[in-house]
Amino acid sequence: MGSGGSRPSFQDAAFDLRAGVPAGTYHVECDAVITASVDVTFTLIWRRGSTDNQLVQWTRHWDPLPAGKFDAQPYEVDMAAGAIDFRDGDQLVFRYAAANTTGLEAFIPNGDGVNSHGRIPSITLP
Repeated sequence: MGSGGSRPSFQDAAFDLRAGVPAGTYHVECDAVITASVDVTFTLIWRRGSTDNQLVQWTRHWDPLPAGKFDAQPYEVDMAAGAIDFRDGDQLVFRYAAANTTGLEAFIPNGDGVNSHGRIPSITLP
């Protein structure tokens, strides 16, 4: 994902919740292929109906690997966030947005797993 063009300024991956989530540490793995220097803002959101409640947000700068390598770069982080008071229909949303880049696809979450020498993105709840 890059900035500009007719694409949205962010990408969401929404997951239906089955129960409440206690306050604690979310472990996020998001290995990615980087094609241009980029700043990526990550947000975990608790969505209830049309209301988005931000649980936690952080930003990381990425640079592409040297010599045009197209391998996933490893990334994992632990982020503290509050509890989710579950109601039927609630979702956990993983959002990422790219900024300060010249590339249209500067940040690509690794959907190829080991084929790109990385892991499929995942979130472990507290």
